[in-house]
Amino acid sequence: MKRDARGVQAAVSRFVKEHRLLQKGDRVLVALSGGADSVTLLHLLISIKEEYDLSIAAAHFNHGIRVKDADRDEQFASELCRSLAIPFYHDKADVPAMAAESGEGLELCGRRLRYRFLSDTAQRFGFTKIATAHHLDDHAETVLWNLTRGAGISGLCGIPVQRGRIIRPLLCCSRSEIEAYCCENQLEYVTDVTNLSEAYTRNRLRLRVMPVLAELNPGVGEHIAATSALLREADDYLKNISENELKLAEEPYGYSCQRLLSLEPIVLKYAVKGVLQHAGAPVDQQHIALVLGAMRDGGAVDLGAGFTASCAQGILRVIGKDDEPKPDEAFCVPLSAYILSNGIRFTVRDGQPDLTPDGLCDGMLSGEKINNLLLIHAMPCDIMTPDTVVRTRRAGDTYTDARRGVTKTVKKLLNERKLPREKRDAMLLVAKGSTVLWLSGCGTAAQAQADFSRDGEYVVLKEALGCV
Repeated sequence: MKRDARGVQAAVSRFVKEHRLLQKGDRVLVALSGGADSVTLLHLLISIKEEYDLSIAAAHFNHGIRVKDADRDEQFASELCRSLAIPFYHDKADVPAMAAESGEGLELCGRRLRYRFLSDTAQRFGFTKIATAHHLDDHAETVLWNLTRGAGISGLCGIPVQRGRIIRPLLCCSRSEIEAYCCENQLEYVTDVTNLSEAYTRNRLRLRVMPVLAELNPGVGEHIAATSALLREADDYLKNISENELKLAEEPYGYSCQRLLSLEPIVLKYAVKGVLQHAGAPVDQQHIALVLGAMRDGGAVDLGAGFTASCAQGILRVIGKDDEPKPDEAFCVPLSAYILSNGIRFTVRDGQPDLTPDGLCDGMLSGEKINNLLLIHAMPCDIMTPDTVVRTRRAGDTYTDARRGVTKTVKKLLNERKLPREKRDAMLLVAKGSTVLWLSGCGTAAQAQADFSRDGEYVVLKEALGCV
């Protein structure tokens, strides 16, 4: 049953309270296109302004798609705000040109630029909430569109009621109720003629599919929303489980494939999705399937956008383009020069290291722990000959463990530690020729071990003490 204007106002008021979308003293920036939905949103928020002690302003983004109509819409929004005595912010962009340049679809590009404008405006002028006018029909169309694209549970949750500072108070109202609200309250608004064009994907759903579904069941929008609410609960539950499993599967440089593959299939997919999201990599069902295949068979897969998922040595890692090793950037400087800003020189007297306050750095450990770290990582200053350098690894490097007296190639040692390749090529060591005297994560080699029973001058790299 369609609600009248009073019913719409009551429904929105309940919806805001139920979802706690507003708090006392909120500063709300309304995304005002000038259409019936955004005009209704502005009108309704003004009606509860006193109840919540709100400060309200509006923001309009001109996409430059329909030049004359777009300028008309901006002018309408500006004059409406002037008549209501509320601040008005606006911006403009040539979305068609920018979409062509970026390769994005027109809708996607426009949406990205609009939200960036809203976010920047809210941040600049101190708005605590951004209110957009998405309604029940928008929600249903989003769910149907995601369904046609093979979206998972997350995609079928539709438009969230709140995400960060963005709130959507009209998600409880249908398009027809909003238009009736404008009519009953004699609210003027502008009509976007592109909403009638079937050139846009969402419009085809709106104009062709939704009317057929409404014939089958007039309450289709409400039923889709109710189903989405249940799916959102399931989605949140699976996210929590998968996040906990990821913590249990965490390894020093990634996640245990064996542990993850033991999970229930749906939890495993959510866990892989979480790994990709944490890394900032592309995420969809195809990417998740690629990673699952690599986890079972080993190897690596290209995820696009400069990201690779690697499953070497039973460890799942997602490597970004900024993590890839850069051989042409090999680092090598004399130890004596490097320690001037990246090392600490200290004296040992009667078995006790003397660290002056000037040599300490924020967050450095103290007491017994710092002494143990110094024993593991300090080097006597007399090793600092002109050919002793701080550098990245090279083929043929060898390291002799000071405690066990075992010599291994650095390559084999790092393989045993399961250190990722990009980490290996970035880590620093101290070497004389191919003999490594200190190795990050391992400490000082036998050839340069500190002996605090002998008084003398010693040096330690700051990164060894965790203060770089």
